[in-house]
Amino acid sequence: MPEIRKDPVFGRWVIIASERGLRPNDFRLGAHQDGSGHVCPFCAGNEDLTPPVIYSLPGAAGSWRLRVVRNKYPALTSEGSSDNRREGIYNRMDGMGFHEVVIETPDHGSRLEELSPEAMGEVLNTFILRVKEIKKDPRIKYVMIFKNHGRNAGASLMHPHSQIIAMPMAPLRVAQEIDGAAQYYLERGTCVFCDIVTEETAFRRRVVAENPSFLAVAPYASRFSFETWILPKKHASHFENMPENETGALAEILKDTLRKLSVSLPDLSYNLIVHTMPVREPEAQHYHWHIEIMPKLTHVAGFEWGTGFYINTVSPEDAAEILNSGKTFKI
Repeated sequence: MPEIRKDPVFGRWVIIASERGLRPNDFRLGAHQDGSGHVCPFCAGNEDLTPPVIYSLPGAAGSWRLRVVRNKYPALTSEGSSDNRREGIYNRMDGMGFHEVVIETPDHGSRLEELSPEAMGEVLNTFILRVKEIKKDPRIKYVMIFKNHGRNAGASLMHPHSQIIAMPMAPLRVAQEIDGAAQYYLERGTCVFCDIVTEETAFRRRVVAENPSFLAVAPYASRFSFETWILPKKHASHFENMPENETGALAEILKDTLRKLSVSLPDLSYNLIVHTMPVREPEAQHYHWHIEIMPKLTHVAGFEWGTGFYINTVSPEDAAEILNSGKTFKI
């Protein structure tokens, strides 16, 4: 069973999950199906290679068009307790939580931005449905939705999929972001993310895409080249409370943003993360859910690890201009 240990210096939690090292890896094998007999467990017809389905949407002729399964090599498992246990100066708890895989399409060679707007909307609605179901477990405090696309972003399988990990605490990174937003609200009386939407809508030079409900921008202090955020224009702190009639607009801008990134940055690897309030917290005026997309064009090196500073070699203004021009960026 995995376990969660607390760093006594920084206060951050670390998951120790040795079985994760056993998971299959397309990039290590070099192919979807090669001479060694490796077969993608997420492709239609290979359902017996994954744990049983939790949720699915039916496709044509008895097939499926989306399905959700437990991760076969989970970072956290549903067994165990969320109780914190002391061991001398250290704190630990069972690796309790949930780890699910959202298989976005049966088509192995597809990409998220290549899905139809309707299919993209179904992926987003599935995220919301799963969060609402998972948070019924009182042990769960935070649910993270993320996607690793490409080898450099940490993906192990090429088949289009996203992941959901639910945990018994809010991660330090999340807590720091929420605390920063709370401090801004205390000082100015407004939500920092709402102010970002207002500022970027007026400035325009960092806008990547827009529709009546959402804004995609290259953030002012981008940590990574071509980093892009998608923010709802209307204040809301919890992603899972998004009205159903807005998922179509989110699908539209997400599809447009990923398409622009893939055109300007061929063979792009990226991490996509939904930032939201912890599920046990009430609606907050100081925090605003959003999606962050972080292209992996360079590796974080010694200076960044040692200082916490990031060095970005493409300004957000230039990044937005390149993405909106449709030009290919030469790394």
